[in-house]
Amino acid sequence: MIRFIVAAALAFAGADLVRAQTTLRVGDQKGNAQAVMEAAGVLKDVPYRIEWKEFPAAAPLLEALSAGAIETGLVGDAPFTFAAASGAPVKAIAAIRQTGEALAILVPENSPVKTFTDLRGKKIATGRGSIGHQLILAALDKNGWDARDVEIAFLAPSDAKIAYTQGAVDAWSTWEPYVSQEEVLFKSRRIITSEGLTPGLSFQVARPDAIRDKRAELTDFIRRLTAARAWSLNNVDGYAATWGKLMNIPTSVPQNWLSRAKIRIAPIDDGVVADEQSTIDLYLRWGLIKRKLDAAEIVDRSFADAIAKAEL
Repeated sequence: MIRFIVAAALAFAGADLVRAQTTLRVGDQKGNAQAVMEAAGVLKDVPYRIEWKEFPAAAPLLEALSAGAIETGLVGDAPFTFAAASGAPVKAIAAIRQTGEALAILVPENSPVKTFTDLRGKKIATGRGSIGHQLILAALDKNGWDARDVEIAFLAPSDAKIAYTQGAVDAWSTWEPYVSQEEVLFKSRRIITSEGLTPGLSFQVARPDAIRDKRAELTDFIRRLTAARAWSLNNVDGYAATWGKLMNIPTSVPQNWLSRAKIRIAPIDDGVVADEQSTIDLYLRWGLIKRKLDAAEIVDRSFADAIAKAEL
């Protein structure tokens, strides 16, 4: 039945996609979109070429988008906000909703740290402007602390992993699949997640010129991604196996991640805009961005119909 629903959703692809030789350059993070689309079988009849480009985090993906090296990609709400505030040519065209379990502050198995309050005066690794950074700021807000109450080491994921493993930092604020890699393979502990602290949003983003010039391809891609995500909710094992093979990581890691993340595609609606505005306001309060943005102006709602049709 699920396969039938996926196939039916993709039947909406229009005649505009007769241009079979066009290429859509798609940025991905740790095989996220590619793996689920391959596992769901929605990439078998794409009437254009998808050129996948892999990135370790949102910041380099957004740099590539700004430079025109890719046209669309998946990023968290925090780095998206950072990029939009800097004037990058980027619009959110679809939202990715998931549980807050996918974002966490980790400590090593034998760390004496039990709660976030135990991190006062200690060093936390994360990426500048990342969703990990966002989580730290939200936790500081909740506790009434200021920026001097913790020391943040701004590091890319690969460098953060080294610092964390070597004990150069006390904790690591990061996202999936890094959270599950540390939990499953190295017995790290989550002392806090983003549940109740941050919106937990990610976005499929695109360059404005791609929205104008490759609307048919983007619309079709969003339909397929939405259908694949719907399929994955009831097929965690199949998705995990494909992702593990693609990333050369034990299947137990994506199984841990995907069984609790409940990832789905959502249209850009009033709720998404309100959640994005809360991220903008958080970053403005903490001085990470210098001007207040209107969330409604950095999103594009025109792909909502494609998502609705893919959900049929």
